[in-house]
Amino acid sequence: MEFPGVARGLGHFSGSHPARGPGGPGEDGPEPNLRMFEVFRKPKTFKLRGLHSQKKFGVAGRSCQEVLRKGCLHLQLPVAGSHLCLYEDGTELTEDYFRSVPDNSELLLLTSGQTWHGCLESRFRSKSSYLRYSCESRIRSYLREVSSYASVVDAEAQEKYLRVVGAMGRKLRAVKFNGSYFDRGAQVGIRLCTPEGWFSCQGPFDVDDCASRHSINPYSNREGRVLFSTWNLDHMIEKKRCIVPTLAEAVKEQGGGEVNWEYFYSLLFTSENLKLVHIACHKKTAHRLSCDPSRIYRPCAKRKRST
Repeated sequence: MEFPGVARGLGHFSGSHPARGPGGPGEDGPEPNLRMFEVFRKPKTFKLRGLHSQKKFGVAGRSCQEVLRKGCLHLQLPVAGSHLCLYEDGTELTEDYFRSVPDNSELLLLTSGQTWHGCLESRFRSKSSYLRYSCESRIRSYLREVSSYASVVDAEAQEKYLRVVGAMGRKLRAVKFNGSYFDRGAQVGIRLCTPEGWFSCQGPFDVDDCASRHSINPYSNREGRVLFSTWNLDHMIEKKRCIVPTLAEAVKEQGGGEVNWEYFYSLLFTSENLKLVHIACHKKTAHRLSCDPSRIYRPCAKRKRST
C-alpha cells in the first residue's frame, strides 16, 4: 500500500500548541527536540478515510501530527481545526494515545464542525445494529483502559497482567462485547430496554432506583440517540479507583494462587456491576465500595502466605 506524503514540517493539530517558526503556525513543524526524537521512532501505519467516504488510503507517520498533516494533504483539507479519531468508536487520537494504537488501525479525519456521529448511523442497516454498536463501543473503551494500566504494573507482573487482560478480551469478543444490552431484539433478562426500545434510568450507584424516573427511547429518532449517548454505564464498584488497581495487585501478589479473572470481568464489563444512568444520576464522587476479598482468587487455589 502506498503511503502518501513525506515527513516534512508538521502542521497545527487541534487541541495542541501550534508549531512556531518564522512562517507562522504550522509552517516550521515541531520544536527541534521533538523532531529529533521522532526521527528515531519507527513509523506507525494507518488506514484513513474522510467523513462519508468509503475509500481508504494508507498513511504512515511517527506522530499524530504527522499522520494528520499527511491525511489533510491527501484529502486536500485544512490542517487547522482538523483532528483524527478511531473509525471504530470515535476515540480521539492524541499524541499520548498515538503509540498504543495498533498498526493498521482505521482512522477518520474530521475537519472543524464535523463529528464521528456524523458518519456513524449511515454504516448500519437497522437501529438495533446501531445501538448494539453503541454499547460495544463503551465496553471496548473499558477494555482499553484496563489494558493501558499495564504500563504502571511492576515489570515482573506485566506479562501475567496482560495474560489476564487477554483472557477478558477473548471472552468479550465471544459475546460481542455485550452489545445485546442495548438491543431491543435481544432476550429478556439480557437487554436493558423494553421490546419497544424504552430504557429506564437505574438510579445512582448508592440507591436501588431512579427517584426522577428518567427514561428514553433512542429507537424513536436521531435526537433520542444523540441524547442517549450522554447516559452512562456506571460502575458501582469503581473501575479506576478500585477494580483495576485491585486486579493489578492481585496479579502481583498471587503467589501460588490463581487470580479469579472472571470475577473482575463481571465487575468491569457486565450488568453485575454496571448501572445504566441518566447524566443527572451519575454521581462522580468516590463510591467507597471495594472488591469482595473472597472472590479475588479462585476458591480451589491455595495461596502462599507471605511471612
